Amino acid sequence: MKVIIAGGGIGGMSAAAALLSRGIEVELYEQTKELREVGAGIQLSPNGSRALDSLGVFEHLRTLSCEPERKEYRLWNTGQSWPMFDLGDVAVEQYGYPYLTVYRPDLLDSLAARVRELDPTAIRLGQKVTGFEQDDRSASLCLADGSKATGDVVLGADGWRSVVRTALWGDYAPAFSGMVAWRGLIPWQALPPHQQEMLALMWIGPHAHSVSYPLHGGAILNFVATIEGKTWTSSASSEPGSKDECHADFAGWHDDLHQLIDLTPTLLKWALVRWEPITRWSLGRATLSGDAAHATLPFLAQGAVHSIEDGVVLGRALESFDDPVEALKRYEGARAERTAAMVRGASANTHRFHALELATPEGAAAHMEREFSPGPIADRYSWLYTYDAATAPL
Repeated sequence: MKVIIAGGGIGGMSAAAALLSRGIEVELYEQTKELREVGAGIQLSPNGSRALDSLGVFEHLRTLSCEPERKEYRLWNTGQSWPMFDLGDVAVEQYGYPYLTVYRPDLLDSLAARVRELDPTAIRLGQKVTGFEQDDRSASLCLADGSKATGDVVLGADGWRSVVRTALWGDYAPAFSGMVAWRGLIPWQALPPHQQEMLALMWIGPHAHSVSYPLHGGAILNFVATIEGKTWTSSASSEPGSKDECHADFAGWHDDLHQLIDLTPTLLKWALVRWEPITRWSLGRATLSGDAAHATLPFLAQGAVHSIEDGVVLGRALESFDDPVEALKRYEGARAERTAAMVRGASANTHRFHALELATPEGAAAHMEREFSPGPIADRYSWLYTYDAATAPL
């Protein structure tokens, strides 16, 4: 069995590691000349830690990451706080694995090192994918230099602008959501003492919210602030932003938030797009993973985690079934419903994080009791965190 992968991000690299560890040959094609990830953070919930452990990278990544004590919400203007749930030892006791906050380049580097350990020649850099074709016996990626990479299966792990998905199912353009995310990284030593908290912290308010958490062994604070009611005219996904505009977007919010804006060396604005889950991933000997299959708003902290899970399940399916077409049907069947629920759950959280009730302390108290007390929290998150990609039915 030989699998040709388009895309060297977290999803493509996870799939490569999963396949190689099962004795399946891999060629991974990435258009950039060096592997790189946007210098930002992700929250790696226990299901993601569990999946990475099955790939042989969890223990190394854990030494580079942070284990927050808890998730906590704070009201946008007063700072009133509500603990969402405990993490740290509590997460390990409940789910078997910790909740980590991870610097994205550390995650990609750890996965790439594992792939190279398994096969030093698997990763092919500086190779832009321009198309895809298949017949009854093989599937191929067409490359910009005129060559083809041919194997038994093609995986499109090439992001939300996926060339493979477009070849399979036609153009699928997302709609701008009206939301912009401000993103930046703050050196930990620049933070005032009261902001040096080992927390996954969220400020919530009408039409906006902000998230911050430590990264890279406590050397960096990841800062993201999302605001509704914006416009976007750029063809790019992100562009530089000014602190003045960010301050204006969050006028009236707590001084701690404005302090983080001031301390961020560089702010980027990112357009957030809204998707509906695509109804089908696989056709013949080709399939999709990660953002190519289930791009999501970043409001459930599961986008990268689910791309890792995809890779683990794909490896198991191709190992378990001799017929590649049947294996891809089993893979899609095991993943499509779960990832669609994740995408819709992330969209639903927009209204929870940005509720108009949060405008007043009384409304906020009622909203938090209804939406973020232990019962609703368990309903929304336990099914995510208890999942095991290494044993889920195929």
